[in-house]
Amino acid sequence: MIHVLKKKKTISDSIISKFREIGAATVYEASGRQGYVSHLVKPMRSGMKVCGPALTVQCMPNDNIMLDKAIEVADRGDVIIAVTNAEPEYAFWGSNMSVAAMTAGVDALVIDGCVRDAEEIAEMGFNVFCRGVSMKRWSGESSLGLINYPIAFGGAVVEPGDLVLGDDDGIVIVKHSECEEILKKSLERVEAEKKKVIALKSGISSVEYDNLQADLDRLGLVEEK
Repeated sequence: MIHVLKKKKTISDSIISKFREIGAATVYEASGRQGYVSHLVKPMRSGMKVCGPALTVQCMPNDNIMLDKAIEVADRGDVIIAVTNAEPEYAFWGSNMSVAAMTAGVDALVIDGCVRDAEEIAEMGFNVFCRGVSMKRWSGESSLGLINYPIAFGGAVVEPGDLVLGDDDGIVIVKHSECEEILKKSLERVEAEKKKVIALKSGISSVEYDNLQADLDRLGLVEEK
C-alpha cells in the first residue's frame, strides 16, 4: 500500500489570495451552506486565519508520526488538515513542529485533536485550528497512517487540494472543482452585504430590506396596536 501520495490538485495563488480577504461565514453562505466543519474545531487563539489547499493526514490513535512526514512533503502554502482517529484529548502537535512547518512554508495546521505549547505557537505566529489545548503527550511514533487521501473531518469530506478557509467564525471547505464558482458568488455576496449595511445605517429595518413582512404575516404574527 502507498501511504503517502505526492500528487494533489492545486489552486492558483490568485484564487487563494482573493479567498483570504473573505470571511469564512460569507463563503459558507455563498456555497449554499456546504462544507461546514464542526464548531468544535476552532482557532487556538482569536484572530488566527487559515486559507490554502488541503494536505490531508490520517493519524493513528495516539500517534503523530504522520504529521512529521506531512511537514516534510508539504508544498508552500499547504494547510495540513489531520484526523486523529477519536483521540482528541492528546496533544498531537507542539512548538517544535510549528517551527518546522513555518520553515517549510505551511500555511496552518487544522486538526480534530489537541495541541500543546500554545503560548509559544501563538508568539511565533503559526496558525492552528484545533479541538483544544492539552499537555497530554502522544505515546509514540509507531503506527503508519495516510497522507493525501480523502478524509472525513468535522462533518465534512475533505479531498487533497480542496480549499480550507477559516477564521474566528469557524472553518469551511470549498471543493477544488468549485473554487472559481464559489469565489465569484462570495464576492457578489460581499458587495450585496455592503449595500445592505448602507441601507441599515440609513434607518431601514431588516424586515423591510429583506421583505420579511410577508413571511411574518404568513406565520400569523400579531402585533399590539
